Amino acid sequence: MNKEFIADKTFENKNYKEIKLPLATYENCIFNTCNFENGMLADQQFLECRFIECNLSNANLKNTIFKETLFSKSKLLGLSFFDCDTFLFSVNFSDCVLNFSSFYQLKLRKTLFKNCILEAVDFAAADACEASFNGSDLNRAIFKNTNLEKADFSTATNYKINPGENHLKHAKFSMFGLSGLLQEYQIQIVT
Repeated sequence: MNKEFIADKTFENKNYKEIKLPLATYENCIFNTCNFENGMLADQQFLECRFIECNLSNANLKNTIFKETLFSKSKLLGLSFFDCDTFLFSVNFSDCVLNFSSFYQLKLRKTLFKNCILEAVDFAAADACEASFNGSDLNRAIFKNTNLEKADFSTATNYKINPGENHLKHAKFSMFGLSGLLQEYQIQIVT
């Protein structure tokens, strides 16, 4: 089945919770204040698209392609990003809430998570080399066998990362965040 090709279009104030977004390849499109909550985004293709102030919580992302896609000021609760087509997967997030989402085993190299709330997000076995988590809250985020080489946590908060279970070579942390690296060892830091 050939998909429709839609380029350079802006979708505003649309509710795709009840009506399904037409199956297509979307290129350089903007989705502004759209609701995809519990929606079907399976098999969609988003190339160089922007989602601004959208709600994608609990949407079905099976075989969805996100290539160079930006999410800004959006709500993305409980998303299984690992269900996406991983071939061209590249995303960035700014001022988003991604609580309880999963990036299990995904390549997230150079991904930007700027000023995001990432509570209980699963980064296990992901490759987040050179990713930036600046300004983000990582309360209860899961890092296990995660490649965090050269990742930037210098202004991130509430992370707990076991250096023995993750790759941290050349990663950046602030002095105030050291307790998040040492908690596993039950070391007391006195200031």
